[in-house]
Amino acid sequence: MPTLASDLAAILGTIRRPGDYFVSGRVELPAPGLEVEGVGPVALPLLGLQAEQLIKAAEPAPYGRGEETLVDPAVRRCWQIGHERVRFTGRHWRRTLDEIVVQIGDGLGLTGPVAAEFYKLLIYDRGGFFVGHRDTEKAPGMFATLVIVLPSLHEGGELIIRHRGREARLSLRPDDASEAGFAAFYADCVHEVLPVTEGCRLTLIYNLIREGRGQPPEPPDYQREQAAAAALLGAWGLDEHAPDKLVWPLEHAYTPAELGFATLKGADAGVAGVLAEAARASDCDLHLALLTIKEDGSAEYVDGGYGQRGRWSEPEFEVGEVCNRSETLSDWVRPDGAPSPLGPVPVEEREIAPPDALDDLPPDEEEFHEATGNEGASFERSYRRGALVLWPRARFFAVLTQAGPKVTLPCLADFAARWEASGEGRDTTLWRDADSLARQIVGKWPTTPCSPWRDKEASDASLLLAALTRLGNEGRIRDLLDKITLSGGFAKGDAPAIAASLALLPPVLAAEALERLIGAAITAAPASCAALLAHAAAAGAPGWLVAPAERLVMMLPTQAGRSPGPGFLVDVLGALCRIEPILAERAAGHVLAHPDAYDADTVLIPALLQLTAQPPQPAVERLRAIACAHLQARIAEPLVPPADWRREARLGCNCEDCRALARFLTDPALKNWTLRAVQHRRSHVESTILNARPDLTCATERKGSPHSLICTKNQSSYEQRVEQRRHDLANLALLQDGVLI
Repeated sequence: MPTLASDLAAILGTIRRPGDYFVSGRVELPAPGLEVEGVGPVALPLLGLQAEQLIKAAEPAPYGRGEETLVDPAVRRCWQIGHERVRFTGRHWRRTLDEIVVQIGDGLGLTGPVAAEFYKLLIYDRGGFFVGHRDTEKAPGMFATLVIVLPSLHEGGELIIRHRGREARLSLRPDDASEAGFAAFYADCVHEVLPVTEGCRLTLIYNLIREGRGQPPEPPDYQREQAAAAALLGAWGLDEHAPDKLVWPLEHAYTPAELGFATLKGADAGVAGVLAEAARASDCDLHLALLTIKEDGSAEYVDGGYGQRGRWSEPEFEVGEVCNRSETLSDWVRPDGAPSPLGPVPVEEREIAPPDALDDLPPDEEEFHEATGNEGASFERSYRRGALVLWPRARFFAVLTQAGPKVTLPCLADFAARWEASGEGRDTTLWRDADSLARQIVGKWPTTPCSPWRDKEASDASLLLAALTRLGNEGRIRDLLDKITLSGGFAKGDAPAIAASLALLPPVLAAEALERLIGAAITAAPASCAALLAHAAAAGAPGWLVAPAERLVMMLPTQAGRSPGPGFLVDVLGALCRIEPILAERAAGHVLAHPDAYDADTVLIPALLQLTAQPPQPAVERLRAIACAHLQARIAEPLVPPADWRREARLGCNCEDCRALARFLTDPALKNWTLRAVQHRRSHVESTILNARPDLTCATERKGSPHSLICTKNQSSYEQRVEQRRHDLANLALLQDGVLI
């Protein structure tokens, strides 16, 4: 069954002649020696003083018009020095030039040998330029021109090359003193040099000549393929079942540093040229990216171990079964060189064109691991290929969303901020773009079950809800709240953002959404639900909160160990007292009916100490009375230090050493006891003491053999009760004197 990927592959598969109408790049320039007659050795990068010397030794560069050769500074303003007066003395220059010619051959799609014949040295000082023109044939077999810009400090002077409606604007200025920029283009291309605004541009001009017989090569012409590809891509956006992007793996290998439209080799350059024109005509975007494939799985032994003669050899493996595989695009490159907002983006199988492009690829890295313990032999391997990536501009947000929240959420927040600052309404391109991106993000928001650990910090949902709230996008807010409900929980830190978004909805819809959220999340994230209700109530306790509050009261935790702590009770009682005091009293009754879940010391009293405000509420007063009674009962218990050294001895072991320990603990006259024994006996007694927790400290005396365990009685239980009494008195005073809500 034909697909978009296979149809595009059928078109591009006919492009076997590589190349484009121009090629450009950078090349290292190891210490070239340049000498000019009348000037002498020229230092690079070119200095201002030597630039002046070169201009004095040069003549104005002419241009051709028909059979005439003219000098007119209104058409061409630069200086030239003929090839006969220039000499290269650096021993590496020939190798550098050969390297450039090889790159040119790949980029222009040349198949035969090519010679680079030096023509002249050009100096463009400030204001220098050359209007659009075509080069004339200056030597038999010349078919193209090579321009090499030597290290020279300057601004401007970009080279523009045009061919059959296409245009390339190239800045060949070297970025480093140890490199040169170059460009080569077919002779029938119109090209111009824009004005140099600062400094001096030092340029070598070469004639590229085809060696041997035959017609000179011409730029490749893929107009038929471009038209077919443009028609196919133009219908892409109308097919809702088609993939959001297409990935065309390149034939040649490229490192991230080499990956660029100007440095593509062979047929890659031809395909890129066709796709660039087709994308422009069909309102699509074209990028380069690095495609990384990672696989792991089981491996099988094929050889190794002890052979027939008992000799050991390293084991050999082969791949067994692939268990996990991921395909990711990264290191994005735009045709214009501008930065891309895209990060790592996953790839689907149906997006690869041709569909079999990744079959039988040799891995770049492969590592096998021998079997260990219960795990068998395994392998890990990875592949890296450059790829052309294409999508309709209308689907950009869908592709952007594949990069994940780390990319999309800041982008949406930027849309919201710019729309707010504009003061415009929703009937604007900016708001519609924000809504399109929001639709994609919300549509792919996960609905997997939430874990209790998410009760703590805010999640990405807060960032998304904040942006949607700023945009006033009620529809997307409802959609996202439905997704959060399906997940079964949300982070406690998300409560402020959720409450703020609910405030934008009509009360009936807000109440329904909040009730569903609480019903779905109260089991997994009770603290989050209580915090959400508290934030919503703080906005003024509207009547629409009654139904969600009733749902929360009905589902309050009942089991020991399930209570989220005092903060939960503070949020619940604080919210219910604002929403409906009767519900607050029901919640108070629930707390008193389940003392194991709402322990007086760890939950109830710490919560009540935080609930201080005006006016007092019956539900909280009821709980305060119970808490005060609990404290008063414990304070009334007698508190006297031990009268002697007798200590409780509930040890749980009746071995000989533990019986001796018990006799020591119950002896009122003994404070210290020493057990001289081997380590396992000492360790056993220490473990018994640790489990029983008597008022005892232990230390090992490492003298002699065996060592000794020294046990000393203390008053830790009494001291703990003294400290507890101090806290009880302080808390009772606060509860009796403070005014609780």
